[in-house]
Amino acid sequence: MMLLLREHYPINKLCEVLGMPRSSAYYEPRPAEDQPLLDALIEVAGQWPTYGYRRLTKQLQREGYIVNFKRVRRLMHELGIMGKAPERKPRTTDSGHTYPRYPNLVENLKVTRPDEVWVADITYIRLRKEFVYLAVLMDMHTRCIRGWHLGRGLDQELTLTALRRAYEQGRPEIHHSDQGVQYAATAYVEMLMSVDSQISMASVGVPEENGYAERLMRTIKEEEVDLSESV
Repeated sequence: MMLLLREHYPINKLCEVLGMPRSSAYYEPRPAEDQPLLDALIEVAGQWPTYGYRRLTKQLQREGYIVNFKRVRRLMHELGIMGKAPERKPRTTDSGHTYPRYPNLVENLKVTRPDEVWVADITYIRLRKEFVYLAVLMDMHTRCIRGWHLGRGLDQELTLTALRRAYEQGRPEIHHSDQGVQYAATAYVEMLMSVDSQISMASVGVPEENGYAERLMRTIKEEEVDLSESV
């Protein structure tokens, strides 16, 4: 009916009378071949509600769909799908200390073997009534977790316990982290030096220099914590 009326009346007047948005007057049925992709996008977005269009595109490509970022972003807009915005997080890195600083030894380094470089970082996890903090060490070559510890505070025991657990798996030739006080403090540095590990640190305010650890923490938060009903 709309098609017939459009020949005789202005679009805006028809939409006003019929109580329809103007966009519906220009709607054209989607080709049937698009439906499997739409169904897959809805399913993947439901599984990973924090993903934006880039990560959803990668996931769809892994599942065999030939699709690019631009198309997925357009479909997300049409479907009203938006990745969950990152929440404002507590500060976990205090680099305003007087302990020694160490240079970045892993910049442009090609890591070729296990235990050549471990990366370390701390993140927070929001529970219903409080925050807890997670310290993790990961092997940069294998992407295996070497050690971790979960605690209610950001005291140094958080990172020391994670490091002790990691030593049960091996020893790093290079330990890389940010310049936070937990990693620069004397007790932690002495534990690294006791096994002849070289100490490497990212520059202050340049989180991408510890990118492997940052991405690990993001994955833990998005794919485990945020999807869990128990926290």
